[in-house]
Amino acid sequence: MSRGRVGVIVAPANPSAEPELTRLLGSRADMHVTRFPVHHPIPAARHPLSAGRPGPALAERLESYNEALPAMVHAFDGLPLSAMVMACSEPRYLLDPDRDREQCAELTARTGVPFASATLAAREAMEHLIVSDIVLVSPYQPWLTELAERFWKKAGLTVTRVVQVRAAGGYSPYTVTPAELIRQVELADLPGDAALLFTGSGTATLPVLGPLSTGNDRVLLTSNLCTAWWALSRAIGRPVTLSRVPYRRHMAASNGARVGGMA
Repeated sequence: MSRGRVGVIVAPANPSAEPELTRLLGSRADMHVTRFPVHHPIPAARHPLSAGRPGPALAERLESYNEALPAMVHAFDGLPLSAMVMACSEPRYLLDPDRDREQCAELTARTGVPFASATLAAREAMEHLIVSDIVLVSPYQPWLTELAERFWKKAGLTVTRVVQVRAAGGYSPYTVTPAELIRQVELADLPGDAALLFTGSGTATLPVLGPLSTGNDRVLLTSNLCTAWWALSRAIGRPVTLSRVPYRRHMAASNGARVGGMA
């Protein structure tokens, strides 16, 4: 069977994007991955963002990913790709949503390969589902969660609630567990028909969607789910339908014929 090829750009320590995208793409597209360069931060005392800005080391690292992106799209050299995605949401929240969309269009034109950031993929997924009001579920540090909320509001969405998720050791999208995520979302006592956007491609989110969609009519979207939906639509050359409860059905066992609610 002829399959599409998806190029994926991820942060160096991201533990979840590849496993989740592999499951979501299934047998319908091959995935090829490259990682952003490891960034060594300037000591906080010398960093230009240290005055009045929380998390200067993290902010600097995220900025470095945005700066490296135009060169990273060429990391696949001559490998023919059907689509290319930046499976990394955090850096895009430092940008205006219009600039995020414009840069994706610029990189598409430059490479000849459809390109999207995780945030652009999420925007298009919500447009596809006609979602205008969201509950933002964020595992980020509070200052970055505030930027994420501002980003989605500027993108034209109404953010009705923000659920700030914390791992046992602090705010860490890479270490928060599915059990912690489920527990904190349940404690938020959200409406049964809410649309939830779980931001963060480095957070393990696929295991939580089944439990959190049981007995309600919620729309559950994650960075990785939206990214896979966007990339798969380009890889197979036709639109992929994303259901309003994308993970209500179980994963197909081994052949990847169906992934969640993408058909």
